[in-house]
Amino acid sequence: MTDHHVPAERETHQPSGVDTTRPTPARMYDYYLGGKDNFAVDREAAERVLAASAGVREAAWGNRRFLQRAVRCLADEGIEQFIDLGAGLPTVGNVHEIAQAVNPDARVVYVDNDPVVLAHGRALLAGGANTTVITGDMRRPHDILGHPDTMRLIDFRRRVAVLFVATLHFVPDEDEPYDLVRAYRETMAAGSHLVISHATTQGPSADQVAAVEDAYENATARVTMRSETEISAFFDGFDLLPPGLTRPDLWRPDPAQPTHTHRPRGRGQPAGTDWLFAGVGRRTTT
Repeated sequence: MTDHHVPAERETHQPSGVDTTRPTPARMYDYYLGGKDNFAVDREAAERVLAASAGVREAAWGNRRFLQRAVRCLADEGIEQFIDLGAGLPTVGNVHEIAQAVNPDARVVYVDNDPVVLAHGRALLAGGANTTVITGDMRRPHDILGHPDTMRLIDFRRRVAVLFVATLHFVPDEDEPYDLVRAYRETMAAGSHLVISHATTQGPSADQVAAVEDAYENATARVTMRSETEISAFFDGFDLLPPGLTRPDLWRPDPAQPTHTHRPRGRGQPAGTDWLFAGVGRRTTT
C-alpha cells in the first residue's frame, strides 16, 4: 500500500507459496488504498465490494488515518510497546514509523498470516532491532503472546497497546471473537490500551452489507459485520477514551492530516465513515 495510485495491471511479485486463486483481505485492502501488492483475484473481489458502495474506498482511507492518529496519541502518552494484529501490507505511516518518531526506543510486533504481507514486512524491517514481523493467526493468542520474538520485544509487566484495526470483522462468531480479545486483555498490564476498528451493519443498507459479505465469501477470511452494540462489547474491561466509540474520521480528527475523498461528503459526517466504528480503550485494572 502506498499513498499514490498504482495501475491495477502492474502485478506484484509473488513470494513462494502464495495462493493466487483466492482473494485475501490484506491484498484487497491494499487495492482499496491504490497499492500494487495485489493480484487479479483480489482486484476482482474488491471491485465487487466497490460496486456495492464506492464509500468502501474512502472507509479504508479513514481507517488508515484513524490507526495513525491512535498510535501517535498513545505514543505521546508514553506507550512504548505495540502489537499490531493482522497488520496488513506495509505502507506510508506504519505503526513503527509513527511510534518511533515519538520515541525511537518504541517496540513493535507485527502479526499476520498472509505470505505477501510477511515477505514485504520482513524486507521493510530488515535490520530494525526494535521491530519485527511474525507469522501468526490472531485467533491463536497464546501462540502469538508466547512467540520468541514477541517475548523478546514485549514486556507484559509494562503498558502495551494491542491493535485490532479492521481485523475482528474477519473473525466469525463461531470462532468466539470476544473470548479472543479477552485472552489478549488478560496479559495486559493496567494502563495498557486496546485499539479497534470494525465494519458495521449500522450505516450501509442491508443490500450493501449482503453484497460485501458475499464478495468475501470465497476469500481466505469471510467478513462478519456487526452492530455498534456488538462492537462496543469488545471493550469489556476497558474505559473508552474520548470521544468513545465513533466513526473513524471522527476519532480525534487532525486537520493537518491528508485526506483522500472519493465521493461527496454527506452533511454532518465525513465520507466513508458509515462503514466502520472505531475506538481506543484503556485498561484500568489487571
